[in-house]
Order: sequence, then structure tokens, then C-alpha cells
Amino acid sequence: LSAQTVDDIVAKNIQARGGMDKLKSVQTTRSTGTMTMGPGMEAPGMMIQKRPDMARIEFTLQGMTAVQAYDGKEAWQIMPFAGKKDPEAMSADDKKDLEENADIDGPLVDYKSKGHKIELLGKDKVEGTDAYKLKLTLKNGDVITMYLDADSYLEIKEESKRMVRGTEREVESVIGDYKEVSGRMFPFAI
Repeated sequence: LSAQTVDDIVAKNIQARGGMDKLKSVQTTRSTGTMTMGPGMEAPGMMIQKRPDMARIEFTLQGMTAVQAYDGKEAWQIMPFAGKKDPEAMSADDKKDLEENADIDGPLVDYKSKGHKIELLGKDKVEGTDAYKLKLTLKNGDVITMYLDADSYLEIKEESKRMVRGTEREVESVIGDYKEVSGRMFPFAI
């Protein structure tokens, strides 16, 4: 077997997700779901992504709806849980997170032209599944470790560090239950 390069693995991920033409043809996505905020606390919500680099996230908790939005340059939010019912500019840390969510294709598609770098760290096991371990350094310097299933090439896990209210936090997402929607593969569980 010949060794796979980062570009081979990224190309197979793009193909597994529906192919470059299908990915690029989508102008807007709308995802709905429920976030589990802790024992007994669930928040229904939705995220809209629109080209180029726009996003809006809404979620409702205890009868109040929070909104976060990014227009490609500026990010704002309404956070009624903190007693703030008027839109206000987001912090730089929160804005970075929303900027990443605004990338409708995800960070692997056209990663070089976006200014990202990817390094193959080898293979690892994720809950018993062989996975390619990729170190993705975003243009802004943030580092994300992505795990792609070695058979399907779809993302099954992501690890990163985020600044949350001035404190660095480790974030781990397990991704799965992929289903085809209009020719594209989407995870239905994160």
C-alpha cells in the first residue's frame, strides 16, 4: 500500500461528503436540532449558513431565545439570559467561533486558499474505529485535531481548545449518524 498524503485524504473526505461540485452548489443550509445543556436542560435551536461566510444561530432556553449572527465582517448577539435584550457586538473569542461556523464548506475544502495548514499525524482509534488524525491549523492560528473514519473518510471526532470568557477550554465533539440530504452527507448527531 502506498502512503496516503494529506491531499489524498482531504480529496476522499470531499468525495465522501458528496463531491466538490455538490458542495459548492449549495448556497444556504439550515440545520435544526436540540442541544443538551446539562441534566434535564434542552435547548431547541437552528443554524443558518449562507455564502459567502455568513451565519446565524438561534436557541431557546427557559422561554428565552438567544441569537448570534455574523455577516462576514461583524458579529453580534442577543443574550437574554444575561439580561441583555438588545443586540451587542460579540467578543473577539466568540466572534472567531462564529466565523468558523460561517464556513459552509468546512475548513478542509479549499484549505490552502483559505490560509489553513493540514498535517497528517497518522492513524488512531476512535471508539474502536480506525481514523486518520489530522492537525488543522487555521489561518487565525487556532488548532483543530480532526479524526476521519479510515473507511468512509467522514469526520467522526474533533478536538480543539477555545477561549471561553477569558479561560482556555478543551472542546471535544463526537460526530456521526450521517445521512444523505440532497446528495450531501450531513451528521445528524454531534
